[in-house]
Amino acid sequence: MLSTLAADRACKAELETQILALERSIAGTALQLEKTAVQERLNYYKYPVLTLPTEIICEIFIRFIPIYPLCPPFFGPLSPTVLTHICRKWRDIALATSELWRAISLSKIREPFDPRDIWLSASSRLPISISIRGERGDRSCEVQLFAAVLPYHTRWEYLTLHLRGTYILPAIEGEMPLLRHLNLDLEELDEVAVFHGVPLLRTAILKFGAIWGVILPWTQLTSLTLHGRPLETCVEILRRTPNLVHCTLDLAICGHESRIPDVVLPYLESFRCTDEWDNCYIPGCLMAIIVPSLRSLQISEYLIRPDPVDFLDAFISKSGCNLHWQELGILGQRDGHKDSYCKAFPSVRRIFFSGRYEGSSGESSEAESSDV
Repeated sequence: MLSTLAADRACKAELETQILALERSIAGTALQLEKTAVQERLNYYKYPVLTLPTEIICEIFIRFIPIYPLCPPFFGPLSPTVLTHICRKWRDIALATSELWRAISLSKIREPFDPRDIWLSASSRLPISISIRGERGDRSCEVQLFAAVLPYHTRWEYLTLHLRGTYILPAIEGEMPLLRHLNLDLEELDEVAVFHGVPLLRTAILKFGAIWGVILPWTQLTSLTLHGRPLETCVEILRRTPNLVHCTLDLAICGHESRIPDVVLPYLESFRCTDEWDNCYIPGCLMAIIVPSLRSLQISEYLIRPDPVDFLDAFISKSGCNLHWQELGILGQRDGHKDSYCKAFPSVRRIFFSGRYEGSSGESSEAESSDV
């Protein structure tokens, strides 16, 4: 009897083990089936952004980077290369969207991967914005950077060159039929560089050696900035630019006042004149600039001392632009209180100041910038 009971107990234990294993197998199978069903649903699911038409994705990509002609960085959060790292579909769309690669800022590449050739190729046949910033003492780098973009000169639309070498510009040969905007910051040039074949050029920014060292189709220009030269030099260039609408002069190296023959800019609407080092005092010279259509004037008070209000009154009267004025800006530190300007020019719609009041009128100092 006892042996029979022991055998039954052993059999029961064995059956329980088999039942447990069977239950686990059935449960595992059920879970596996459920997992498969879930995976199938995931496979059929499409993220909303991936369902957008390619044209919409392209537009989103274009709005992701800085607005053309501003140049995005080669690397980092605002670089279009980021869009190629998300998924294969986005990579293909990004590389096929020429607008993403048409603004290129060239400087010495310190990364192991140099993307310049890829960007220039990916921009296809679109007009391009090129910005080259060389490094002092590294002429070989400047040569390399300039050589990379020179073959594309027929597609240049915006060109910015900040170079320290004296041999670069004369190497530009051939027409630049799409060039609209030219920004040159150069040291003294050994040879004069002539820009020809630029029928669309309207805006030029010239700094330091570029003012002496380049010849442009001056009569085409409607916007001109000159930086780092005396007023006498700037006026000689202004005589060649009768169609200017916007002009900025950042003067330097001002000596004694000299008699300058009048220059008339009949279409000039905005004029900004500053002193790079606060050492210029040339109200008489500035009176030589006649601007009958002027609507906006921004000027450093230092340039028109000791009687800035009297100068402005005479300047307006000589130019005959009283009826057009919309804006007057007094820049830098000043001795004249803002009330004196407001009382003298009540018809000007907007008068603003960008500097601290340093006068001794006994009134409290004003805020660093104000608007009336």
